[in-house]
Amino acid sequence: MRLMAHTRAILTAAIAATSLCTSASEEHLHVMLQGESASAMADLVQAQGGELTHKLPVIDAVGAQLSRAQLDAILTSDEVLRHIDDLAFDPPDDNRPERTSCDVGGYLQLQFDELGLEWQLLNKTDKAVRASQLTLDWPHEWGAATMLSLGDTQWTGSQLPSAPGGLTLNFTGDKAPALRGSGHLKVRFANSSKRPGPERQNLFSSEITFGPDCTLSSPPAYPDNHNDFYYATVTGADNLHRHHIRGQGVTVAMLDSGLWEHDSLALDTSGAPRVVARYDAISGHEVNEAFDESGHGSHLTSVLAHSGPTLRDGKATGTYKGIAPDVKLAVIKAFNVEGQGGMLDIVRGVQWAIDNQAKHNIRVLNLSFASRPRWPYFLDPVNQAVMRAWQAGIVVVAAAGNEGPEPMSVGSPGNLPYIITVGAVTDSWTPLDRSDDYVPDFSSRGPTPSAHIKPDIVAPGGHMTGLTRPGSSLTTDHPEYLLDTGEFVMTGSSQAAALVSGLVALLLQLEPQLTPDNVKCMLTSSADPAINRDGLLAYSPFEQGQGYVSVTRALTLGARDCANEGLNLEHDISGKDHFEGPAVMSEDGEITLPGLEQMLSPAPPAKGASDIRTWGVKAHIERLPPGASDSPDSPFNWEQLYQIEKKRMEEIGN
Repeated sequence: MRLMAHTRAILTAAIAATSLCTSASEEHLHVMLQGESASAMADLVQAQGGELTHKLPVIDAVGAQLSRAQLDAILTSDEVLRHIDDLAFDPPDDNRPERTSCDVGGYLQLQFDELGLEWQLLNKTDKAVRASQLTLDWPHEWGAATMLSLGDTQWTGSQLPSAPGGLTLNFTGDKAPALRGSGHLKVRFANSSKRPGPERQNLFSSEITFGPDCTLSSPPAYPDNHNDFYYATVTGADNLHRHHIRGQGVTVAMLDSGLWEHDSLALDTSGAPRVVARYDAISGHEVNEAFDESGHGSHLTSVLAHSGPTLRDGKATGTYKGIAPDVKLAVIKAFNVEGQGGMLDIVRGVQWAIDNQAKHNIRVLNLSFASRPRWPYFLDPVNQAVMRAWQAGIVVVAAAGNEGPEPMSVGSPGNLPYIITVGAVTDSWTPLDRSDDYVPDFSSRGPTPSAHIKPDIVAPGGHMTGLTRPGSSLTTDHPEYLLDTGEFVMTGSSQAAALVSGLVALLLQLEPQLTPDNVKCMLTSSADPAINRDGLLAYSPFEQGQGYVSVTRALTLGARDCANEGLNLEHDISGKDHFEGPAVMSEDGEITLPGLEQMLSPAPPAKGASDIRTWGVKAHIERLPPGASDSPDSPFNWEQLYQIEKKRMEEIGN
């Protein structure tokens, strides 16, 4: 399985197969044995003198270190129903594209003084790269550029165009500016400006071309993503914060790389400790500290539960940076410094959550990782454990993955039909304007290999601000995503999943009796689909699921008893029956759904602002001219649904 971050880390077994003897025939393997019970499998291992590494009654299995001879002897027993002797859970894919030669990036924050700016650049290759073109654009009021430097080259005075507002320079040969390791783009202007840095960053743009397929653009900026992380507002969580709905009484288990126990993560909004347990699934023991070497788990916890107040214009708003700032936390560490973990460690972590559910009131399990599926969903050992968690009453939220835009790229455990699988949307750096929000290419698409529609919903996952441990592998590998104020910005469906786990905690505080199926139903039935002006879907269900999540809509308009229809969890767990989804292959070899051609707009979705796309039935109907209606050929009656929702909201208001 793979942690969802900017970088890809392939999960391998926590204990690699190692040669304990010189003879190849005595090489030891790390294997999983599955049978009628974990105890029976453990007895077989011990009878052959093998080393038991994992006891996993949740899936009637064990992990063991065995020689080939020991394994062969064990497999003669009729008690063994299945074995896996290759625990590298995500094997290399020979068809993956080769790494691009363009590995040049820039820091998220540009540095400004009154007369100019500086943008730190990073060349992560071991060779110098040369720029072939530089294009800059800025407000005329800043005047002309008086000094410009890029990498190892500087221009001043008459070497620069005298016109204000922008310039384009082309370079060739050895005189082209070179970037080796870390370098800078620096610009000085004739006139001063005292506007805030983020505002000026949004007024300035640069494009540096280093080759045919290598162009670097300066990023926009949020107005203030130190005091306001925005996503609580976007999802409606801030409205609940003001009414003291902040996740109190709900424990979320975060199965990831551990936790940096910063006060805003380890303490709730009252300053009280809220980490109820720390379990190291790698060693199999509860610990006093689940040290986060990677930083991934801490960042996800920040999205979920950061207890720092949101400030606007220096004043408290009554809302908080995290989605559920008062949840309790159960930290399960299953991933190491490189974002790698073992399949059996993950199963052991899920088992611990189930075993300790009542003790710690664990209601939510967040799984922000994904792996290319190797088995049907019901044979995947992690999925088997996760089904048990769902059966036990734990709402499981998983990331779809970051392997889009290809179809069938949703990873495991997100391919499990029962759970809530979350894809990402990004906000184009305008957090309070949904008109330019879109599903980014990286967000994994469905269907699953068993033809189920995934993801179930999409949620904010683009450039998400949060805390992570200084010196973690994320911060050392990607210093460009560190903000001056100490936060770290990450993009991925991992963050989207953690956000949804927070929303689930808010729902469960309000209605503790909710079952996992009903939580899923509330979120999916109330999500806002992306709709084009023609009344057709802007994205297929394989891209957006049911739509953009909203906790306020879930509370007011969410349905019950609509999730996982046509499935039977008990039959799946027992092996009595397994289930296929509705996806089909068209005559021309395309993956589709019955009737999808009539539902999906032919217009390709814009990556950013769109004149035709909007999110939600209300926004779609209210943008139409008076008297306008959907085409009679449309399979959707948005006007009817709009009136139903409007009536429901009026009833609640009265």
